[in-house]
Amino acid sequence: MIASLDITAARRDGRTYLKKSFWQPPFKIADVTEDRRRPTLHLMQMSASPGVLAGDHYQIGIQLEEGAAVHWHTQSYQRLFSMASAARQQVRVGLAPGASFTYLPHPCVPQAGADFRADNRISISANSRLIWGEIVTCGRKLNGEVFQFSNYRSVTEVFLEGKLILKENLRLLPQRTDPRGIGQLEGFTHQGGLLCIDAQVDVVRVIPLLSEMLAAIPGIDFGITGLSVNGFALRMLGNHSEQLMNALKMTSEMITNDDILCKPSFRY
Repeated sequence: MIASLDITAARRDGRTYLKKSFWQPPFKIADVTEDRRRPTLHLMQMSASPGVLAGDHYQIGIQLEEGAAVHWHTQSYQRLFSMASAARQQVRVGLAPGASFTYLPHPCVPQAGADFRADNRISISANSRLIWGEIVTCGRKLNGEVFQFSNYRSVTEVFLEGKLILKENLRLLPQRTDPRGIGQLEGFTHQGGLLCIDAQVDVVRVIPLLSEMLAAIPGIDFGITGLSVNGFALRMLGNHSEQLMNALKMTSEMITNDDILCKPSFRY
């Protein structure tokens, strides 16, 4: 199935609204904003399909105009079914100056024989905020499917004012290299990541606080790397989806806490 979804969000009277939207089956968008007085628009990406099937090609476009703030939710775990031909998803995100985009999706579950590639291209402007998360599991672990998929690849590129500032290339080929081996996941079955780029976050203060918070979570391992711009990249390893999901949510809440923001005059 070939399907696309495109939205444009803008700011008016201090709040974000959905300016334009278009989607094709199986996609649908739901406004799940609870507090209409707050500036952030919460949108949920929904799908009538049980998961990603062989040959699927999804194209998703998200544009935020100046000052707009969107929190993009997912409906459920993204299941990648067994497939004879590869499936692909392309996501394009554009953030105008002062825009804020948060994406903390449910984990991706590649089942036995799944072959999937995700290409994410994110273009940001000065003083925009990006919080981008990802969680990948080993498969249907409770059914005994542990790293039985064929291929999983996720490429994320972030551009600031047209210049590439970050590229993350995650690829798992379990039939060639055991992900549980030394130098790989080393016994863990799940991995998660979060990218934060925000001109107002006090990274020097955030990283130690974040490290202390994550170190208190049993059963996970993690690493945090500062970026060439004001931001950081977090990678986590664990064995349970909910545990990593909660850790990403806690991280996002810490980042957006006003007490750890630096002066608004800060620039890249």
